[in-house]
Amino acid sequence: MNVTPTHPIQLLVVDDHSLFRRGLMALLSQDTRFEVTCEAGDVGEALRCVARQRPDVILLDNHLPGVLGVDAIPALREAAPGSRVLMLTVSENEADLVAALKAGADGYLLKTVESHHLCEAIVKVMDGESVVSPEMTTKLVSALRSQPAADGPGTSIVAPVNNSDVELASLSVRELEILHLIARGDSNKHIARQLDIAETTVKIHVQHILRKLHLTSRVQAAVFAARHAS
Repeated sequence: MNVTPTHPIQLLVVDDHSLFRRGLMALLSQDTRFEVTCEAGDVGEALRCVARQRPDVILLDNHLPGVLGVDAIPALREAAPGSRVLMLTVSENEADLVAALKAGADGYLLKTVESHHLCEAIVKVMDGESVVSPEMTTKLVSALRSQPAADGPGTSIVAPVNNSDVELASLSVRELEILHLIARGDSNKHIARQLDIAETTVKIHVQHILRKLHLTSRVQAAVFAARHAS
């Protein structure tokens, strides 16, 4: 459940395109939940910002000069262990997505994301959830299906699922349908249209699915569906 913060979430925006960076900062500054405390155009500058400001959430582009954003995640996490990292990039490459999540990113969004979805994603990441653009969820599921059933230590793409607590049998037929559509990357709106039900009803079903499967996000639900598909 998202909790409204008692103070603004402090943000670091890392992007080498100054026009996009400044536009994003101006957009986020309009939301009282956020405070952009620092900006950077490359990884070196980002590390200096992190050392000074210790932001709550780092919005990180991937295509940066010198060092890719994905490759910088471990150093950023080491410099500020309490900071969340949310990738915000144009890259729809499956390998970049997997590498980012393996490196410890808390989310992966495309720059085509609507502004209100970006703002909600930042809050979710701050609350400890994992977020992935719906367009990328299907690619994440495909990547998981191509992996061995059990990854080695330190290579898990997302938070592991405790199988002893998971009871697929507890899901209703409708919940199983919705879980399948989540794994396909469908949004609540698309699921509602597909099943001819209200979007609010879909949201309630999703909440029940997460609770019954002991998961915290749609991403984990998609991962679970991929790993337990018949």
